[in-house]
Amino acid sequence: MSTENRQPSSHELTALQWELLHELRHNSSRAVMLHQMIADRLGLNATDHKCLDYLNRSGPVTAGQLAELTGLTTGAITNVIDRLEQAGYVIRDKDPNDRRRVVVKPAPAATGHMSPLFESLFQSTLALVSRYSEQDARLIVDFLQQCNAIALEEMNKLKEQRP
Repeated sequence: MSTENRQPSSHELTALQWELLHELRHNSSRAVMLHQMIADRLGLNATDHKCLDYLNRSGPVTAGQLAELTGLTTGAITNVIDRLEQAGYVIRDKDPNDRRRVVVKPAPAATGHMSPLFESLFQSTLALVSRYSEQDARLIVDFLQQCNAIALEEMNKLKEQRP
């Protein structure tokens, strides 16, 4: 039996690895709280705010595509889109490539409400990122991509388990 694919148990972690796990949890909690505060300023809940973020980055998508991007169910996404549309943050429009389909896109006026809330964070993050070498940045990007893949995998497991 090969040991290279074996998962370490928690008692095998080094002090630094435990510190990394602690900081990941701390970062996750801080991010949730920060985005809740931003969502409050926008008059949204945190889920709707983050779905709007996906839309701002992806451009126009169908509800099904947004569900895939976010990992949420199509039913949940329909409710999110309804709330975002009612609040004036998104527009439903005919797909220019297939008039039978509807796409959701950010409302142009909504971007002006969000951008100022992120300017300071963006500038601070730019300053932080610039401190790392290309090699370090590649390692960090790989680590974050793996974390994102794990999070999506866990979301999919939760969806399958249905309460």
